[in-house]
Amino acid sequence: MTADATPALVEDEQRTAAGPRVRRSSAYPRYLAGKVAGAAVSLLAVLVTSFFLFRLIPGDPVKTMTGGRQVSAEQLAAYREEFGLDLPLWRQFTDYCGKALTGDFGTSYQFRAPVVDKITEALPNTLLLTGTAFVLYTALGIFLGTRSAWRHGKLGDRVNTGLALTLYSIPSFWLGLLLIIVLSVGIGPLPGMFPTGGMESGGEEGFAYVLDVAHHLVLPVVTLVAVEYGQTLLVTRSALLDEMGSDYLTTARAKGLRDDLVRRRHAVPNALLPTVTLIFINLGRTVAGVILVETVFSWPGLGGLFYQALSVPDLPLVQGLFFVFAAAVILMNTLADLVYPLLDPRVAR
Repeated sequence: MTADATPALVEDEQRTAAGPRVRRSSAYPRYLAGKVAGAAVSLLAVLVTSFFLFRLIPGDPVKTMTGGRQVSAEQLAAYREEFGLDLPLWRQFTDYCGKALTGDFGTSYQFRAPVVDKITEALPNTLLLTGTAFVLYTALGIFLGTRSAWRHGKLGDRVNTGLALTLYSIPSFWLGLLLIIVLSVGIGPLPGMFPTGGMESGGEEGFAYVLDVAHHLVLPVVTLVAVEYGQTLLVTRSALLDEMGSDYLTTARAKGLRDDLVRRRHAVPNALLPTVTLIFINLGRTVAGVILVETVFSWPGLGGLFYQALSVPDLPLVQGLFFVFAAAVILMNTLADLVYPLLDPRVAR
């Protein structure tokens, strides 16, 4: 081999070695673009679905707004013209889509206020309730899930798993009503200790107001935590059990590491990938709120607002809330898809 040929071979080897790096570096942008495009299509589908779905609800929203009072045909026609219900369906659809793309979901029939204003007014209350519950049931589920997996087959594992499955299968509204009967109304010698509903008693200020809201928050948060923590526990436990037979854990033990260090430093971080996806999904649901729990406890959040809007039906408010609920879940799922390859690069290949 001549000396002149050597640089060419070196350059070919460098190009060959650089090729896979280029392909690997371009894999994530393509993956990112695909997920973002899928989210955009899903949001568009939600926008269309939210318009047609709720028009299948029986009832005339204009007659419902009159509260059963005697109203002339001219007044009903004026109401329909005010809210655009006299227009052809295709015209209502195009107007709705055009305004929704600019963030305008119309005016609520029953509140006579912009839908966006009603949503932003109720959103902090929902985030307070579901956000508090989310932090608690996620931490509890991960903690108990890792403990159960590390001691699988023992009494603690059987008790934790059985209790989680039982509570996870209980309807949240039924558990909420049961807690109200036992801990709010009182039963037998047990007096009522918590409010039956609402967010505040009224008339409190400063730190007393914070304590009052926290007092009202206890039962709905306990209901959500009891029903939701089981899913995180079971996913974490299953993922950790799959990791426990891995060779790298045997190597870590052979090096003399304590059992708790092997679990915390090696097993749990690798087993949390499925749990991360579940956390993002649950995070999207915190914005959607929990309609049944908020309704049972008369919590003034998005879920209770959605229930009120359905009873009319208040079409602009129902459509706006439905879009916000679905968009929160879609965006959080997309974010989970984008974060997952950073934790496990094999996903984007």
